[in-house]
This record gives sequence, structure tokens and C-alpha cells, in this order.
Amino acid sequence: MADYTVTAANVQQSSAAQIQSGIAGATITAGMAVYKDSTDGKIKAADCTSDPAYECIGIAVNNGADGQPIDYCVRDLGFDPGFTAAIGDVVILSTSGLLAPVADLAASDYCVVVGVFTTTSTMNLYLNKYTRATTVKA
Repeated sequence: MADYTVTAANVQQSSAAQIQSGIAGATITAGMAVYKDSTDGKIKAADCTSDPAYECIGIAVNNGADGQPIDYCVRDLGFDPGFTAAIGDVVILSTSGLLAPVADLAASDYCVVVGVFTTTSTMNLYLNKYTRATTVKA
């Protein structure tokens, strides 16, 4: 399997979503997983292979270039991530802000569960982070 292909124009939070804002520290597109860089306080693409970039805080819901405002969803029970999957599919953080199916988890990755699909186009977005894959795989 490979990373999911996100259509940024289709990324949509529900009316009950918890949204936070920040300033982009790089070009961010809707649907990218993001983290807050502790050195400059800016929002950047999260990455499952890099410390501290694995500390995913949400999924961007708008586009922004370096220095522009960026909004990101931290929790939502009806989040449309801009791609489809099967009901029950578990979505994890991949590299460069991308998302992937849990089957793509490598032993050296930080395991960051982003959500679980409840329909073929929406998922429960609830971040579960900070675990090395080697501690969750047999």
C-alpha cells in the first residue's frame, strides 16, 4: 500500500470539529498532518520518522504559505480527510505530512494513529501519538 492521495479541496471538518490556528512555517495544504515546531512556534508538516516532527497536533483544513495563518482540526467525529477508505480502516501519520493505512507502519516509525473511518468518506479524527512502532507490533 501507499500513502493516501488527498484532494485538498475536499478536506472538510464537521460542524462539531475542534479547530485551532497557527502560523505556517512552510507551505501547508489542506489534508496535511501538522505539528508545532518548538523552536519557532510555527506549524509545519508532521513526519512519522523524525523527532519532534512526529508530534502531530492535527490535520490542516486550509492552505497556507510560510508566514500565513493556518487552521487545523484536532478532533472531529465526522472529518472528511479528502480521500476515501473502507469503513474501519485505521489511518496513521506517514512522512512529509501525508497519511497512510496502518499496514504501512514500519518498526522504526513513530506510531501516530490519526483516525478511523466510520463511513467510506469520513473518519473519527482523534490523535493517539508518541508511541514507537516497535512497542505496538508483535
